[in-house]
Amino acid sequence: MTSLDHRSQILLKTLVEHYIAEGQPVGSRALSRYSGLQLSPATVRNVMADLEELGFIASPHTSAGRIPTARGYRFFVDTLLRVQSIETQHFQELQDQLQPGQPQRVISAASQLLSGLTHFAGIVVTPRQESIKIRQIEFVSLSDTRILLILVTTSGDVQNRILNTKRAYSPSELVTAANYLNQNFSGLAFPEIRLRIQQELLQLRTDMGELMTATVEAGSEALEESQQPCVISGETNLLDAEDLSSNMSRLRDLFKLFEQKTSLMQILDISSRAEGVQIFIGHESGLSPLDECSVITAPYEVDGQLMGSVGVIGPTRMDYHRVIPIVDVTARLLTSALSNQG
Repeated sequence: MTSLDHRSQILLKTLVEHYIAEGQPVGSRALSRYSGLQLSPATVRNVMADLEELGFIASPHTSAGRIPTARGYRFFVDTLLRVQSIETQHFQELQDQLQPGQPQRVISAASQLLSGLTHFAGIVVTPRQESIKIRQIEFVSLSDTRILLILVTTSGDVQNRILNTKRAYSPSELVTAANYLNQNFSGLAFPEIRLRIQQELLQLRTDMGELMTATVEAGSEALEESQQPCVISGETNLLDAEDLSSNMSRLRDLFKLFEQKTSLMQILDISSRAEGVQIFIGHESGLSPLDECSVITAPYEVDGQLMGSVGVIGPTRMDYHRVIPIVDVTARLLTSALSNQG
């Protein structure tokens, strides 16, 4: 990272903050007024020329003022930014909404809250299927050959599936099968359960084997279908972001990215494995639809295990002071809500 002298840092910080607040290119006269430095506009112009040469700011064709580049924002975020504490009312709103409950409801609430509080797109990456562990399995007989399978995950999510069997199972057989599964496989994920079932089916009575196999297949299917790789809220907020809405072609690409999710998951997967808040500015994401955007993410855990990440996507001209703590606190409260399922 290029080092800048104190005077250049103050002027760059002032320019970035003024541009974020006003959305207009910043001229040397405004900089000399707001920077708190006793510098003439001519001296400010010289420093601005140096900053432009170093690639921290750029001059739009239609204006004498300057705007920050992605490199300027990166230096600002890494070196000059003093992150504020989250506003009390925002913290209260997050805390009230992110309480222990059905994981899918809590995750959706987190995504909506991020979107509502930042006015950008809010995203939460959901836990991968292989991370989802089973707490309890129950069977309820519906008719001779129809059985309701009830799955409860360790995070408190409940999924139901109807099994159609070749023969009737008595209530006592269903209780025996449920007890066997719960005693031997509670706390395991379905890929592990499938492996063990295959090995142990030989030792089981063959007429119970059909029920065991059907349970594993239907259970895996139920969890797979219930999963979305990520939950996105408030994409339409980006239509109100002046910096993005002026380029309809880029906006279309951005909405296509939200729709497909696959490419977006690459960057969010990296965030899930990182520590603390991550900030990707412009082309740093490696995804061209995000070249005019910033992505701010933070990982969340369930019972000490990294599960996914939360984040927002908005224009590079965003109030980083305010958005960073909202993302950070949301991740922490989501961790708490999902880890305290009782």
